[in-house]
Amino acid sequence: MGKRKIRVGIMGLGQIGRHLYHLALEDDDIDVVAVADIGKPEIIEYLLKSDGVDEPPCQLQDNYLVSEKFRTRMLQIARPEEVPWDVLGVDCVVDATGRYRRRRDMEAHLRGGAKRVILASLPAEPIDRIVIPGINEAHASAADKMISAGSATTNAFALLLQSLDKSLGVAYASLTTVHAYSSDQSLQDYAHEDFRRSRSAAENIIPNNNESARWVEMVLPKFVAKLSGYALNVPVQRGSMLDLNCVMEDGNVTVEQVNDAMRAVAADHPTLIGVTDDPIVSSDVIGCRQSLLFDSRATLKAGKKIVKVLGWYESLGHACRVLDVVRQYSKFEVIGGGS
Repeated sequence: MGKRKIRVGIMGLGQIGRHLYHLALEDDDIDVVAVADIGKPEIIEYLLKSDGVDEPPCQLQDNYLVSEKFRTRMLQIARPEEVPWDVLGVDCVVDATGRYRRRRDMEAHLRGGAKRVILASLPAEPIDRIVIPGINEAHASAADKMISAGSATTNAFALLLQSLDKSLGVAYASLTTVHAYSSDQSLQDYAHEDFRRSRSAAENIIPNNNESARWVEMVLPKFVAKLSGYALNVPVQRGSMLDLNCVMEDGNVTVEQVNDAMRAVAADHPTLIGVTDDPIVSSDVIGCRQSLLFDSRATLKAGKKIVKVLGWYESLGHACRVLDVVRQYSKFEVIGGGS
């Protein structure tokens, strides 16, 4: 008898949600048993087929999205409390909407029958745990019910900071993420609750707040009150970049030492971190499955103790980490006999 597959429900088939569906089709350990989205099932099917991947096609049949690997029940539903996860028999729900980030929304998934809910984004308030693969996945507990897999920026930032700190020692750090525009931005000027985000994402560099520093301080407690972060949303569809300025503990650190340290870490964690020596731009990172692609050509020394480094990342890499977190928590179900 084969190993029992992880039965996953996904809420939100935007970019991350569709990445999760495609990635699940590549392996044999996950069944996407249900998808809940405000969009019509016919539109979801169309978008999945338009993603440009080389997998067997999926077909919508009687409210099920059928592929060679699994049958996925399609639900046109707007809110977490409306989804009957118990009837669908899911082990965990991945909320990839980016909208339902409060405890009450995650608790609604649990009341609907999900054993766990994993956010594919940062939470809006404290929950059971935030898990960043490569940083603190060993802290995952069977008691955790409401979990966040962070964001693409948070994963990249935490990995880059920890790598430099363990190798060379970092005292303080300041992050600017140069980020592709997101689905909650308008392509034309349109009234938004935030002044700057009311402007067209397709035409402007838009300064924005960034939550990553606060959450990285939680998973790397050495850096409490020692990190700051800011964001610039720019008119590109995919491919984002970290610009990290580090005040090093040792003023004698060289550019070569920084690059050598990152190459060593990448060699030890190849699924999470890569290093490029090529003069890449944002479109070159599209399709990267690692959380961080370190740009060795961009490393600079500024003054005695400040080092500036660049790292690239994109949404596919983050979707890979979300499934890593799903698999991490599935181990507790096996140990506990499926309870």
